Parts: sequence; C-alpha cells; structure tokens
Amino acid sequence: MKNALIIFTRNPELGKCKTRLAQTLGDVSALHIYKYLLQHTANVAKTVKSDRYVFYSETINPNDIWSSDYFSKKQQKGKDLGERMHHAFNELLDSGYKKVIIIGSDLLDLNAAIIEQAFSELEANDVVIGPAVDGGYYLLGMKTLHPELFKNKAWGTETVRRDTLKNLQNSKVFLLKELNDIDTFEDMKHYDQLKQFYTTND
Repeated sequence: MKNALIIFTRNPELGKCKTRLAQTLGDVSALHIYKYLLQHTANVAKTVKSDRYVFYSETINPNDIWSSDYFSKKQQKGKDLGERMHHAFNELLDSGYKKVIIIGSDLLDLNAAIIEQAFSELEANDVVIGPAVDGGYYLLGMKTLHPELFKNKAWGTETVRRDTLKNLQNSKVFLLKELNDIDTFEDMKHYDQLKQFYTTND
C-alpha cells in the first residue's frame, strides 16, 4: 500500500474524554457517546483502501474495537496536538508512504467516500483539508511533510483552519466539504442516533 490513514484517538476513560460534552451531559453519557463515535470511525476506516494506523493518546490497548486484522497500533508522541500529529506524519512518510491522511474520531458525518476522495485529490494537490464547522479541520492529508502546519496554532479553537491555510499560501490545497465534529451538546443534539445516551427536558 502506498496510502496510510491515521486515526488519532483518545483512550475512552470515564472523566477523560469529551470533557466539554460532559459539562452538559455528565461523564457517563459523554463516555458512551465517545465510544459510539469511535465505533463509527472504526467501521468507516475499515473499508478505506489504505493501511490504517490508530495512534492512542495514553496507552495502546491490544484488545479493543481497533482489531489488529485492520489496524496497526501506535502511541502518540509530543506535548501538544501539533507535535503529536507532526510525529505521526513524519513517521509514516519516512517509512515510504506516498500519501498520508489523518482523521479525528468524533464525526458521525464522516464516511469512507470522503476519505477516498481525499486520497484521490492528493494526486493533483499538495495538501487536502476537511474543514470542520467549528473552524478547525476533521481531515488533513499530504504527500510531503509540512512542519509549519503543526506549529503556532491555538489547538481546539476556531482559528486553527485559518492559520493553517495561511501557512499554505504557496501550496496547492484542496478543501473537502465542511462537516460537523462533535465536541459540545450543541454539536450533537440533532443526531437522533445519539439520543439514546442522554435525556433532556426539551
């Protein structure tokens, strides 16, 4: 395989994931929702024509939804999200992959066709970005390392995509369709499939 897909995942532990969601729904509901999102991401990624790598935030779990039949498992390295992504891209590009894409694990709207389109668009573009509604991005793909993309960003804020595109003014960039990632209750309340995990008085 010439293509590699990276999935960044946070270990699903009570009180340690989806903390902004937990502020509204509590830690237990937030954990259940995150596990549902992880399973969706795993199901999507399994069908993508590439090698697949799961990078864990804390510890590598040998027996979880990321079956070794489909996924290679690695540890994230670095002090912040930028360093961690930089390290992951660098490792896989150095190992010989021609196209490397990273996705998050909190999008119900993400499907395999979007990821396959991103790989395809890298034929004629330097970088592919999947813009998120909140001003960040849900997907980033490249053929050669662009170290500047991982530095001097306010990760988790609405400025990330804007500042990333500023770094790429001299590169050929393709933007995929905008999708909604799920960080807060406002992000998720219109998804009927998530209503099983919480109750409201609406």
